[in-house]
Amino acid sequence: MSPVMLDLFLRSIWETLLMTGASGIISLVAGLPLGLALVATGRGGIAENVWVNRVLGAIINGFRSVPFIILLVALIPVTRLIVGTSLGTWAAVVPLSIAATPYYARIAEVSLREVDRGLIEAARAMGGNRWTIIREVLVPEALPGLVAGFTVTLVTLVGASAMAGAIGAGGLGDLAIRYGYQRFETTVMIAVVAVLIVLVCGIQWIGDRIVATLDHRKA
Repeated sequence: MSPVMLDLFLRSIWETLLMTGASGIISLVAGLPLGLALVATGRGGIAENVWVNRVLGAIINGFRSVPFIILLVALIPVTRLIVGTSLGTWAAVVPLSIAATPYYARIAEVSLREVDRGLIEAARAMGGNRWTIIREVLVPEALPGLVAGFTVTLVTLVGASAMAGAIGAGGLGDLAIRYGYQRFETTVMIAVVAVLIVLVCGIQWIGDRIVATLDHRKA
């Protein structure tokens, strides 16, 4: 691999990490509250409101049902409005975040629903308000599942960021398309695939180690 290609390769790895990390953080910050809202407003929840729950669930399902490649194109006007361009790494963060947020919200909802209702009722009996129950019971008890779900979300974002390369988002996907596919440079394609595998395995390994540390049930 030539020095120029090596430099391009390293820059592509950085762009992929940047897209994955930025959109991952946004999906966590926005998706966790949505997951909490779904659980809290569901039947028997601490803030039961069936209509709010249904509307929120419908909106989340609506975004989740759109294939990512279509969402990429459909959100081009929104992306231009937010970052001023529809090309480049930061432009890809917008659709990646919008796609990952409802995805993580549903994963968070599943983890939060697995919290023992006895603990919630005990907190209520001791006079805990909604915020106290969320802060002291729901999130701490569901933390291993929330971290595991976030790990899965990051892994999904790695693949989605590669797909975003199809519309000029940069990163490893763009490198694979422009050089590995269009210029028939097999070594570049193989190198990109190898790096993506290592990246995904690394993220999963770190996530698994954190979950094992947090899961007091296995202690």
